[in-house]
Amino acid sequence: MNHAPSAGPRLSDRQRLHWLRLIRTENVGPASFRDLINRFGSAEAAIAMLPELASRGGAKRQSRIPSEREAEAELEAAQRYGARFVAVGEADYPPMLRRMDLPPPIIAVKGDTAVGHMPAISIVGARNASAAGVRMARMLSGEIGREGYAIVSGLARGIDAAAHTGSLGTGTIAVLAGGLDKPYPPENVGLAAEIGERGLLITEMPFGWEPRARDFPRRNRLVAGLGLGLVVVEAALRSGSLISARLAGEMGRIVFAVPGSPLDPRAAGANGLLKDGASIVTEARDVLDVLAPLAGSPSISPVSPLEEPPDFSTPPPDDSDRARLMEALGPVPTPIDEIIHHTGLHPAQVFLILLELDLAGRIERHGGGWVSLLAADP
Repeated sequence: MNHAPSAGPRLSDRQRLHWLRLIRTENVGPASFRDLINRFGSAEAAIAMLPELASRGGAKRQSRIPSEREAEAELEAAQRYGARFVAVGEADYPPMLRRMDLPPPIIAVKGDTAVGHMPAISIVGARNASAAGVRMARMLSGEIGREGYAIVSGLARGIDAAAHTGSLGTGTIAVLAGGLDKPYPPENVGLAAEIGERGLLITEMPFGWEPRARDFPRRNRLVAGLGLGLVVVEAALRSGSLISARLAGEMGRIVFAVPGSPLDPRAAGANGLLKDGASIVTEARDVLDVLAPLAGSPSISPVSPLEEPPDFSTPPPDDSDRARLMEALGPVPTPIDEIIHHTGLHPAQVFLILLELDLAGRIERHGGGWVSLLAADP
């Protein structure tokens, strides 16, 4: 098992501490984190600027920034649990996550990080799965795993658990919706422990975090992002599995589905995906033949420097620039490139104003570099 960090760029202990503080700050997500690092060169410098930036963005109150002691406590909790934090520029960060739009800047991992570098396929489906669906998920994960692929899923009961169980011996990755020390559901605590010993557990959530309903779409995003493709075995018309399938499609991953009986509501979602163009799966070879050319392709995202000197070459925006950008925003998601063209502002000025608004909680980020004004703003 690979517990030791791989060779390559690494954060110092102090950098890791401040990365954790920054990403745990309210209103700081992957997009604002990236922009803060790019603008100020380091998480420590960015943290010092947060109050001023949020104030310029019109924040009604200041976001709470975790103290160094709080971040140290989380790092210590991870160490006691046999886990650690890996940053997006480090060698042990899963390459497929790095290729996502707005990857999580830092993740908690436990287990064999080499599994995160295997070509992978995600398998998801219904929690109240049929016996046939469970058997199919276990069979697919086992056969695909024996061909050298890791199997990714979300540790839920039903199809997820079957996919993990079928690939324990070949490489499985479980993405958690809560902290690594809070696996959900309770009946899969034992399975999570086994994956932590033989596979890889991943989460972007803090230690001690009990998963809530709104945390599962975030988990689904990572499940979709980790695989070259995603297989839906059983899914109702309204289900998290279909969210995962939509996210996978938006990321350019290949979406597969196992057909089911039209009389079984658990098959309605998968059958709907097939109607919409998903690749049909009746055996593991259907997945393997499609993935084979992708699995051998080199990563398009080499490991990059983690922190670089700040760039202040562009004049900062003034109040008239901010007013011009606010006029261009609305409740309808708009590409940032379109905002730059419409306002005539320098891209660096647009990104800084959007960063201020983001930290003030006034805009929403969408995939593909789109943003919208939150409804509370006129």
